[in-house]
Amino acid sequence: MTAKRKLWLISALLYLVFFSWYTDFRPPLSDQEIDSWKASRLADNADPAAISRAEQAFRNDSGGQLLMINLIDYNENPGLVKGAQAGESAEDLMMRYMQHMLPAMLARGSHPVLVGDTVADVFDWMGIEGAEHWDSGSVFRYRSRRTLFDIVSNPAFVGEVHFKHAAISKTIAIPVAPQLFLGDLRLILGLLMLAVTALLDALVFAKRNT
Repeated sequence: MTAKRKLWLISALLYLVFFSWYTDFRPPLSDQEIDSWKASRLADNADPAAISRAEQAFRNDSGGQLLMINLIDYNENPGLVKGAQAGESAEDLMMRYMQHMLPAMLARGSHPVLVGDTVADVFDWMGIEGAEHWDSGSVFRYRSRRTLFDIVSNPAFVGEVHFKHAAISKTIAIPVAPQLFLGDLRLILGLLMLAVTALLDALVFAKRNT
């Protein structure tokens, strides 16, 4: 095999490894899995309304990636929270929650897409009371609804989620199945690796041929 072919083969193999990690090839969630999770959460005295909302998304599982769009209004006085130091702010408590959540996401090919603080109250809203003010917004990408299911059904997640609840005064989290998502790293990394490999090919092997 020539050196040029090895270059392209290595690039293709690296991309294939990334693609395999970033893409969930498992089948959509089954009714039996969802029923078992629901029974477990109800036994733990979780909020039935919250369970019902998550259940709807899980039962409509298409197997594809999922974006979660979040708006957060922080609790100005979260008080004393079990497992936290006295005087910790809502942002501190949210950081405690994310210290668990981020590793769980990254291990499953999921990650933040956008995170930032708001710069003003909302420009426009309709039919929603109390939606004028939010402190921050974010978008998180999950490899699939099954991946999200794996995270929220993990007992370790249940043990840390109280930090999030204490940190937030109000929130909206909307699951979206993207039809157009230009931030997909499979597209971005694929184009980048193609460009870098082609550049190396031109720089290294073009010189050898001259």
